[in-house]
Amino acid sequence: MIDIDQIRADTPAAARLAYLHNAGAALMPTAVAAAIKRHIDLESEIGGYAAADRESDRLQAVYGSVARLLNAAPDEIALVENATVAWQMAFYALPFRKGDRILTAEAEYAANYVAFLQVAKRTGVTIDVVPSDATGELDIDALERMIDARVKLIAITWVPTNGGLVNPAATIGKIARAHGIPYLLDACQAVGQMAVDVEAIGCDMLSATGRKFLRGPRGTGFLYVRRALLQQLEPPMIDHFAAPWVSRDEYRLRDDARRFETWENNYAARLGLGAAVDYALDIGMGPIEQRCRLLTGRLRSGLASIRGVTIRDLGRTPGAIVSFTMEGHEADAIVRSAAAAGITIGASDPASTRIDAELRALPPLVRASPHYYNTEAEIDRLIGHLADLAPR
Repeated sequence: MIDIDQIRADTPAAARLAYLHNAGAALMPTAVAAAIKRHIDLESEIGGYAAADRESDRLQAVYGSVARLLNAAPDEIALVENATVAWQMAFYALPFRKGDRILTAEAEYAANYVAFLQVAKRTGVTIDVVPSDATGELDIDALERMIDARVKLIAITWVPTNGGLVNPAATIGKIARAHGIPYLLDACQAVGQMAVDVEAIGCDMLSATGRKFLRGPRGTGFLYVRRALLQQLEPPMIDHFAAPWVSRDEYRLRDDARRFETWENNYAARLGLGAAVDYALDIGMGPIEQRCRLLTGRLRSGLASIRGVTIRDLGRTPGAIVSFTMEGHEADAIVRSAAAAGITIGASDPASTRIDAELRALPPLVRASPHYYNTEAEIDRLIGHLADLAPR
């Protein structure tokens, strides 16, 4: 069971805001903010190098914390500046040639897709989009039919940014493994709201951020690379941390996933990320996921009763991002109206998931993303506010 009173006490802003924008950047617990501030204070007192030396055990422990979160090994984890850097370091390390194929999903995130386009321009690879099934999830049968010897990567976004869709990541993993195809999973919106087990999913690479449902600081992210694939990948960029300079004409890549890191980083933010992961693990990802589904189910039910509201979420078991439109109201106007009422929500532009948006003719969407620290009363506040905006 979740101790909601303690969790809200650990989230001071929850006393004055109905904060339902966790798919953007969640509210950090006090333990996370304290970890960041403590290290910054230490740096100001003894200098950055000495502070890192003194806190070396805590800094090393972050790898173990992220590994436990993912059911991975610490040497399969790289800590980087954000989820995009994590994804890019994995993607651009893959060797592509003309005629190779990349398979992706209709709801793929813009940052990923433009990288596909760049590599296609450089190398002549083909980008093939796997169609969705009747529920809106990636069509598994279509994926199977599209695989041939030229497919060199399956790359999907698990939970798209523009709604509650949860793609069948583990089923995709079984197919990728059966055909020996590298599988890159963007878990940016999944980590922190649901249990993530890379062994059960079967992905070879996974990227995620700290700032969203994990409740960590901005400017943090991580990359998982399966050990069996790790030794085959050379990062697109290296420095002397990723690849020590061992002789005048030779460098040697690290044996672990830290070959995807660089020497300099934000140690205070890393400690904040570690505190965020530990905080989530202490609560338990099972209870967190259960409460997220409870709150988003309540929100979807309430929205369905409001005239003029259309819920835009797809999938059999939608996650903790609720997307919708309201007749006669632009998305940004609804976001501003809610903010004036002390309710924080967000919006999603069609350009962030262009293929899905064009196929469904989607306008900008309102995006509400509850998390486990929210209350049923806060969900009802948003429902009530929207009901007051609805046409009579």
